[in-house]
Amino acid sequence: MEVANYNKIVNRDEITDAAVAAFADSAHIPERYVRTEEVLDGVIVGEDESYELPVVDMARLLDPELSAMEIANLGSACRNWGFFQLTNHGVDEEVIQQMKDSTVQFFSLPLESKQTVAVREKGFEGFGHHYSRSSDKLDWAESAILMTQPAESRNMELWPANPPTFRNALENYSVETTKLAMRLLGFMAADLGVEQEELQGAFTGHRQSMAIHYYPPCRHPEKVMGITPHTDGLGLTLLLHVDDTPGLQIRKDGRWFPVRPLPGAFVVNVADILDVLTNGAYRSVEHRVLPDTERGRTTVVIFHEAAVGGLVAPLPGLVKGGEARYKSVELEEYIKGNFRALADGTRYIESLRI
Repeated sequence: MEVANYNKIVNRDEITDAAVAAFADSAHIPERYVRTEEVLDGVIVGEDESYELPVVDMARLLDPELSAMEIANLGSACRNWGFFQLTNHGVDEEVIQQMKDSTVQFFSLPLESKQTVAVREKGFEGFGHHYSRSSDKLDWAESAILMTQPAESRNMELWPANPPTFRNALENYSVETTKLAMRLLGFMAADLGVEQEELQGAFTGHRQSMAIHYYPPCRHPEKVMGITPHTDGLGLTLLLHVDDTPGLQIRKDGRWFPVRPLPGAFVVNVADILDVLTNGAYRSVEHRVLPDTERGRTTVVIFHEAAVGGLVAPLPGLVKGGEARYKSVELEEYIKGNFRALADGTRYIESLRI
């Protein structure tokens, strides 16, 4: 599937001078950002309630004496939460710091500079708002989205050349996170009871994309949404907190659980395609972002696509002698359906359930 197909089905609004002014002085919230009912939809678990998002330790996964226990921990996190924080991940700290620094520098630029890589009409990539919704409401955030792998899928015109470090930082970060994703998938395969090659192979050669987000502080956080509640539509997501500002919330058992970022950890989540690949064993769960009253929040998010022989379908090794819980669909058709559903606030994989 050509990348152009993303562009034909995804709409994103530009960041305008008016948006920048609203973000800078949030005393008055423009109507397109007011989403009070959505913000108040669901109970947020309070700070006085004890809970902890699962933590998976890559060092323990790699330790022959501890690996079996940690693989079970990984599997439990993917089955029950769909999210976990990954510590001792092994990604070069210099690569991470360069990505963080370049991201902060990019969002610190004046709008005129960021607009040199602005999203184009009916475009997927570039700098702008997040995906447009059928409601015409906007998220309280600035975003830049880029295709990163394979190299031939990149549109270098939309890769920021300012700051000068950005392109090299993203290139290195893209390579490192691909390696990390493949290591994780190998351990997930062990938990699922399939060959490593079967699960890793579903991701090998498929596209990787990247989104950087900046959520400005807002004096009226009860009125605006950083990112609309959604599930991730691709395969596996790796999120890096550039700072320690909270905001990400995960819906579990009908309530919103705020994520408390661990220093130096990645937040990893199961996305919809991995839910299908595992025949529903791993859960892709709804999440959202609410802005902070006083502090901005910046993140770098990597998304990995996957398919089995061009199909989004359960892995053959997981349906032997059993029944598939999802219908198979061509990857191109899946991508189109996913983005259309995202705009409508629905989940495409629900239509694939058997």
